[in-house]
Amino acid sequence: MLLNWTVMILYNYFSAMFVGPGYVPLGWTPEKSQDCMYLQYCKVCQSYKAPRSHHCRKCNRCVMKMDHHCPWINNCCGYQNHASFTLFLLLAPLGCIHASFIFVMTMYTQLYNRISFGWSSVKIDMSAAKRDPRPIIPFGLSAFAASLFALGLALGTTIAVGMLFIIQMKVILTNKTSIESWIEEKAKDRIQYYQTGETFIFPYDMGSKWKNFKQVFTWSGIPEGDGLDWPVRDGCHQYSLTIEQLKQKADKRVRSVRYRAVEDYSGVCCPVTKGVKTFFTTPCTEEPRIPLSKGDLILATRGLKHWMYGEKILDSAADGGIRERGWFPRKCVEKCQYDSETDQPVDGEKKKR
Repeated sequence: MLLNWTVMILYNYFSAMFVGPGYVPLGWTPEKSQDCMYLQYCKVCQSYKAPRSHHCRKCNRCVMKMDHHCPWINNCCGYQNHASFTLFLLLAPLGCIHASFIFVMTMYTQLYNRISFGWSSVKIDMSAAKRDPRPIIPFGLSAFAASLFALGLALGTTIAVGMLFIIQMKVILTNKTSIESWIEEKAKDRIQYYQTGETFIFPYDMGSKWKNFKQVFTWSGIPEGDGLDWPVRDGCHQYSLTIEQLKQKADKRVRSVRYRAVEDYSGVCCPVTKGVKTFFTTPCTEEPRIPLSKGDLILATRGLKHWMYGEKILDSAADGGIRERGWFPRKCVEKCQYDSETDQPVDGEKKKR
């Protein structure tokens, strides 16, 4: 049974790794040219981003139905390998639960034969038990320590990977990805911030958990569709989500604030020279850090108490259109007097967030 778990776990693991998520073809454009106005353009891939696709910095490609980039498989989780990745997250905890049961029963049965209860003390004999026939592997102190260590690893894997499986199943049963869940939250925030009275409806939720489940898991193992066109629920537009993304992108430009670097920053994850609070509150994310030189201009779009996220303002002609985005310490910058987009005083135009 343990061999069966191992084979199934490794099969789905390597399937998720080598099959890959599927990428938007380079230079892709929608069939109808007028639909380009609803899509974002990727300068790196020289193509439009198909619905539900996003550009991955690690893979350097636009990924179809991108959920996230997983360092475990050194690849993205997306359209083609979402099912294999989720099965791996299911089978790994099940195999570890089986292994944990074996470890517990082994230690229990071995210790049961070595514990003697006296009137005033309990004695444990950790030497190899004398049996006929003798066990294949003598259970001594080293075997007990190894079994206990392996049990800890199995239980830790069960909890950690099991939680990831629960998160993945929640988004699959609503036919979303982790990125799309975040987009939906930002849509609610945008509508509430501007009080537009809009109602954002996620277009790809089929209204049934079973129908959403079948969008990812099929008997053939090949997901439905081609990864470029997706069925939408009644009353929704094919580009409802991409239109919302464009609105959020425009809103980000409006809310962004210009900062100027007053200290150099090397781009390290945990800078020691920027203060104890900055060192211990570094953002727990795979998003990059951007190095700063004194005098650099940055458009900040979001931030924490001691860190900020933004894009460095570069000369597009000299830098070839390359964008530098990432986190940087708040201590290294100061707010400019005028807003980056409107060149108006920030305090008079911006709402307090």
